[in-house]
Amino acid sequence: MATEKELSDFLQSVEKRAFKRSLYHVRDDEAALDIVQDSMMKLAEHYSDKPINELPMLFQRILSNTTLDWFRRNKTKNALFSNFSDFESKSDNDEFDILESLTQNDNNPKVQSAEENYASVANFHEIEDEVQKLPARQREAFLLRYWEDLDVAETAAAMGCSEGSVKTHCSRAIHSLHKALLARGIKP
Repeated sequence: MATEKELSDFLQSVEKRAFKRSLYHVRDDEAALDIVQDSMMKLAEHYSDKPINELPMLFQRILSNTTLDWFRRNKTKNALFSNFSDFESKSDNDEFDILESLTQNDNNPKVQSAEENYASVANFHEIEDEVQKLPARQREAFLLRYWEDLDVAETAAAMGCSEGSVKTHCSRAIHSLHKALLARGIKP
């Protein structure tokens, strides 16, 4: 059984990565924050009696399910209220700015020129766009394996599928991304 301190330390250690992952999925700061907070609350309420070594997998699964729930609710809301969106202003004030999230690596004394910085940000946006175009299960497997750095078994447990399915989804995602990025002129 995880102690209150262990649970608190665990949640603190995963909050930033969970937020980035959620933000990457939903593209809305407030929604991503809500998803992470809901996931943390569910873990604390329902699984605080579990051993500390089981919490990472449980949290990943809860986060995935909470994100899927958000998409389902949003899809229903958009279907019901699609006509109201015609009256909303099209301002870019609420968009995620990747430049704010990029941090300078203190271990690397080389400073990028403005041109290099622009090119790397542009490439990042293109890669991000291609990841968003992946089918949902491929995107989820790809993000869990390569963004969250989970192994195949942990990813399978988090996604609720077999290890073979995870390998298939990841392989297809990598091949699709490779092909799409080459077509855009980005070489690995």
